[in-house]
Amino acid sequence: MCGIAGMISFNEDMRETAAVCGLMQKALIRRGPDQRGIYLSCNAALIHTRLAVIDIEGGRQPMSLNMGGNTYTIVYNGELYNTAELRREIGEREFETLSDTEVVLRGYMKWGENCVDRFNGIFAFVVYDEGNRRVFLARDRIGVKPLFYYEKGNKLIFASEIAALLANPEIPREIDIKGVSELLLMAPGRTSGCGIIRGIKEVKSGHCGYYTEDGLELRRYWSLRAAEHTENFEETAERTRELVLDSIRRQLVSDVPICTFLSGGLDSSLISSVAASELRKNGKILNTFSVDYKDNEKYFTKSHFQPNSDPEYINIMAEYLGSNHHWTVVDIPELVDALEKAVDARGLPGMADVDASLLLFCREIKKHGTVALSGECADELFGGYPWYRDEDIRMTDGFPWAQSTAYRKGFIRRELAERINAEDYVYSAYRRTADSADKLPSDSPLESRMREMTKLNFDWFMQNLLERKDRMSMYSGLEVRVPFCDYRLAEYLYNVPWEFKDYRGREKGLLREAMKEWLPERVLNRKKSPYPKTHNPAFLNAVTARLREIISQPTPLADIVDIKALEQLLTHSDHVQWYGQLMNLPQTIAFFIQLEYWMKKYNISLNIID
Repeated sequence: MCGIAGMISFNEDMRETAAVCGLMQKALIRRGPDQRGIYLSCNAALIHTRLAVIDIEGGRQPMSLNMGGNTYTIVYNGELYNTAELRREIGEREFETLSDTEVVLRGYMKWGENCVDRFNGIFAFVVYDEGNRRVFLARDRIGVKPLFYYEKGNKLIFASEIAALLANPEIPREIDIKGVSELLLMAPGRTSGCGIIRGIKEVKSGHCGYYTEDGLELRRYWSLRAAEHTENFEETAERTRELVLDSIRRQLVSDVPICTFLSGGLDSSLISSVAASELRKNGKILNTFSVDYKDNEKYFTKSHFQPNSDPEYINIMAEYLGSNHHWTVVDIPELVDALEKAVDARGLPGMADVDASLLLFCREIKKHGTVALSGECADELFGGYPWYRDEDIRMTDGFPWAQSTAYRKGFIRRELAERINAEDYVYSAYRRTADSADKLPSDSPLESRMREMTKLNFDWFMQNLLERKDRMSMYSGLEVRVPFCDYRLAEYLYNVPWEFKDYRGREKGLLREAMKEWLPERVLNRKKSPYPKTHNPAFLNAVTARLREIISQPTPLADIVDIKALEQLLTHSDHVQWYGQLMNLPQTIAFFIQLEYWMKKYNISLNIID
């Protein structure tokens, strides 16, 4: 994995931009600590920082190749999982390296913009097509790898992270009414394509396109499409098993050691079980990693969303796998301190301690390895969340994890709140997404709604979790792969009937049945439990004290936030979920600490444009 950035202009000489390129590259060093490179030509400045995983010497970037008198240069962030097939199709004799970077570049040279239809992987890349005076940009189907951009006159500036864009002095550090709405009504989620900062946008998942002298034109090349499902349950379980196993095995390819996250839940346990089996074939032992919080067992309280804690099940799995197991135990002071580092990593305020703990966890994993596999996205695809299965929540006309618009609106500074129709802003975003779900005329009302639920989770909740995983891991130069994000699995499951997914009335019942041979009984039948967060009241006390200190003096928060509402928040009388079960009172307070730090760090100002 890597960091990419660059500037394209057909009117300016990009060879004069070395100093700015250096600033943008410095902002991406944590994503790629192993190698770095800058390519300067008349029309293009391409920037790269590399985390070396495959063909450590041969995969250096930016990479240039010539064909038919034309030069093609690429900067690429990601991994392809079908490189062997693509190399055979393109022709083995064409290749000079073993890197998938060369596969992507030669794929573009052979198939043009249609190359993305052939790639199975997670990626964001930019190719400067010198002879045709154009630049091709693309992002993977599901949106695992990021790509932001800013258009200014006849120039395109792009980067893997917002922080790298803001290192360029040409980009204003401003938010407008839309930015305020996103931060206070949607965050830590984001509307697809929105970069929060005025003028910054994101290439949406499953999109690609060209930048030329006429500007940027992007198109969707992939989406979830409805189709008739003709297989019975047994055939569906078999096909699901084949897809899951193939995806995990493909993602175990690496020239550096592989390890796995292990929470003791279904998803990470399955991935760890398959990975351990594959490594044993080569006489190797899998390293597994888990996170917990100091004194968490002392304060843990069962809830509908978190019926039990993880350690018991983690120990069962570690013994079952015979893995080298590693624990990271996070204490409250370092968790609070990491709230700011999590903003540095995400480039935006995010999921408070849920982000911060993952950042600390990834830092520890990096001491042992460079590539890890994680279980994100199984819940979105297999229907594992409570809002898929609770009929009342499922039929609620709105985002199931964000029923707090009226509460959130109360935090917006009054003068701004009067200019924002909060309910309409949130509901319109919900409705656009739900209405975009592809359906069949034969769908029952239940199947129709489940397609909408899948699309809502796919485009919103899952994107937030993928952003979190990418930024918190890459901050320590750790590559995290997500096998359940294989687009083939997503395409297949979109059309599997709900009654199959809900087999025997269990969340992810289809996945449990398909993969039952891979897990011990207790883990196989464990009820879903979310990513662990601290239950220690010391965290609430610590973030309360910090936010109280922030608002006791002049703060940029006052530009967009009602300070009296924050004072009310600090009385601890509110117990409204900010973002589903993941963000309650302590996390809401911590979010405003992150927001203040973000505004100060990047010197963000409010610019209301009518």
